[in-house]
Amino acid sequence: MKDFFDVNKAFFHLPGYPMSYIEFTGVVFGLIAVWLSAKAHILSWPIGIINVILAAILYFQVQLYPDMFLQVFFFVTNIIGWWRWANPKPGEEDGKNELKVSYMKRSQLLLTVVIAITGTFFLGQFASNLHQWFPNIFSKPSAYPYVDSFITIMSVLTTFYMIEKKIESWIIWIIVDIIATVLYYIKGVKFYSVEYFIFTIIAAYGLLHWIREYKSYSSQRI
Repeated sequence: MKDFFDVNKAFFHLPGYPMSYIEFTGVVFGLIAVWLSAKAHILSWPIGIINVILAAILYFQVQLYPDMFLQVFFFVTNIIGWWRWANPKPGEEDGKNELKVSYMKRSQLLLTVVIAITGTFFLGQFASNLHQWFPNIFSKPSAYPYVDSFITIMSVLTTFYMIEKKIESWIIWIIVDIIATVLYYIKGVKFYSVEYFIFTIIAAYGLLHWIREYKSYSSQRI
């Protein structure tokens, strides 16, 4: 069991790349969860809970500390999202008695830009100093603290939009996934890099699918 959680223990080998048990399993559950989200399927949330537990353990081992902290947030929000989609308020129900998809307000879009800039700066500063403040826990400096922090901040924000089924959340995910694809490749967790490349494609599909679902509400009222 210990080998399963060790990022340095190979499950199998791809050409020039040892695949760990935890990286492979985390990627599989992550892909399933995101695909179900793109389909607006409520099971995306419990599958996501398994994914974030595995991801947190992996990120700690490769010194992506902001991403590690992000998984704690994801664990909680997966539970909240699961409940929110299953319990819409009156007037928010779709044909399956689950939460409808909808568009964000202009004020939310402006808030997103402000949080992206300020949040990345302050979290990047924090991550840059973790190895100095807590050397017994974080023995190495945070890798790419500002890029990693941008991923963290925007992932946090758009997760709330996902919980509310906001269509624009997929646009944010596309941006985050592209950046994460490059970052994880550089850090050597290449299967996670491939996963985020696939996430980008799924996010594009999710955007189109949610737009179509939104438009379908009009035809249902006719």
